[in-house]
Amino acid sequence: MKRTLLLCLAATLAVMGSQAATFGNESLNYEIVYQWGMIWKHAGDATFSLRKTSQGYTSTLTARTRSWADKVYPVRDTLRCTLNSSMQPLRYEKLTHEKTYYARDVLDFSYNYSHTSAVGKRYRKGRDVATVNLSAKCQAYDMLSVFYMLRSLDFRQLSPTRYTTTVVFSGKAKEYLNVRYKGVETIKLRNGTKREAHHLIFKFTQEAGKKSSDDLDAWLATYDTHIPLMLVGHLPVGQVKCYYAP
Repeated sequence: MKRTLLLCLAATLAVMGSQAATFGNESLNYEIVYQWGMIWKHAGDATFSLRKTSQGYTSTLTARTRSWADKVYPVRDTLRCTLNSSMQPLRYEKLTHEKTYYARDVLDFSYNYSHTSAVGKRYRKGRDVATVNLSAKCQAYDMLSVFYMLRSLDFRQLSPTRYTTTVVFSGKAKEYLNVRYKGVETIKLRNGTKREAHHLIFKFTQEAGKKSSDDLDAWLATYDTHIPLMLVGHLPVGQVKCYYAP
């Protein structure tokens, strides 16, 4: 289940057709549901928040399993990001606590014209701190800041025949996020309400082109703020679905 809870909320794209967007303080709640055949279980909850500062923004995403799932595989994960006023990432931190596993990853971003660089520090219990240097000849994002670039897209410029690719720095590697736009669909949230949403498919690959995780489907609201309404990821057995819970 590692990466699944946060990937389903933070996996996003950027760049093509993006337009300037103004975000205010917000707090979005999600219910994470696992499906095995006909069995559906509310396994976790997540909260995504954004706060404006004098220099830009701070963002936090937390995910945790519910009490029944804690008995199987407890998860307490947190992503934090500091962004400038243009929504470019400055610092990214991932705190992982999954069962007996603890980890902390930190990325500090810097920019030189159109190039993005990041110095990463990987903290693991009982090990020396590992350092990684990442770079891209374009604007790159982390797994949280890229969330806002998606919401800034001009969906009028997207079509099912065009793909978008951008770069995402994880704690240890550079990944490519390829996005396909499927159009507007009507979806049903877990509370039974129906919403119009843009349907997107995400594919993560490594530099050599090898897939680094299973594909994800995302549905974003058609109104201006483009809030993610539902995300679906595939597991070796079943699916995980994240529903916006207003």
